[in-house]
Amino acid sequence: MRALIHHSFGDPAQVLGVEDVETPQPGPGEVLVRTVLSPIHNHDLWTVRGTYGFKPELPARAGTEAVGVVEAVGEGVTGFAPGQRVATGGSFGAWAEFFVAEAGALIPVPEDLSDEVAAQLVAMPFSAISLLDFVQLNEGDWLVQNAANGAVGRLLAQLAAARGINVIGLVRRSSGVRELASQGIERVVATDDEGWREQVGQLTGGAPIVVGVDSVGGQASGDVLSLLAENGTLVVFGAMASPTMQIGSGDVIFKQATVKGFWGSKVSATMPAAKRGELFGELLQRIGSGALTLPVEATYSFDDISAAAAANTEPRVGKVLLRP
Repeated sequence: MRALIHHSFGDPAQVLGVEDVETPQPGPGEVLVRTVLSPIHNHDLWTVRGTYGFKPELPARAGTEAVGVVEAVGEGVTGFAPGQRVATGGSFGAWAEFFVAEAGALIPVPEDLSDEVAAQLVAMPFSAISLLDFVQLNEGDWLVQNAANGAVGRLLAQLAAARGINVIGLVRRSSGVRELASQGIERVVATDDEGWREQVGQLTGGAPIVVGVDSVGGQASGDVLSLLAENGTLVVFGAMASPTMQIGSGDVIFKQATVKGFWGSKVSATMPAAKRGELFGELLQRIGSGALTLPVEATYSFDDISAAAAANTEPRVGKVLLRP
């Protein structure tokens, strides 16, 4: 079979290439899946660079999320059969014609869900709804987040709105405000405007912002923290711009602020099955109602991985997908 492989860590556009490798076979409790579509996530590219929390042995495959069709099942697997469409958000090596996944990591895909939506169903939407569940906000509460035009930021805003939670989104450029407005997401402020802090105050009407989500790092971390009310909580989700946070000690001390980290993989691994099922059920309901949207920017073949990786760094609303 054909798979994307890298023999060294580095720029994904340079180190990833298509190679012929042996097709894996499912062991006990495992399922062999034929890949249909797989999204590119930032954490996938960070893994290829060698800068993520998980560092595979080289040579390594890549990719973690996909929609596909069950090809074969291993010993002891029940509930899945050849020909069944499934999705997964945590199966390393998904950028291949076939990949093996633990049966417990697969989700049957409803018939009314397109491949394009199903390919994105797990990782980002589940991270967003898990994050929303993690911060434990009530209806009417206020949250501020940067990277609001990123995948998780956009999904978090939509999910929060459906729950009656107010969200202020921060983006680094004015065009991001228009992009999110096209997705029905309002209350977005561009931090390249000198008066952006005043705009935030106008949008909240002076109401306290109790939670901030930082996905950028650097000075952007401090910007989010500075907006929080007393006893507010800063949740660190990512570090798109810098692995170092610049936060004012005065904001931490005088606001009596709490700083927490959120890693979706860890949260998901310890989440009770009943809670996981409840959150997935909400995701499907929100997608079905149109409250949650999963647009696609472009789809590339494995052979065009360099162009696909480059496209992932460009300003966009939808996901970049790969097909074998």
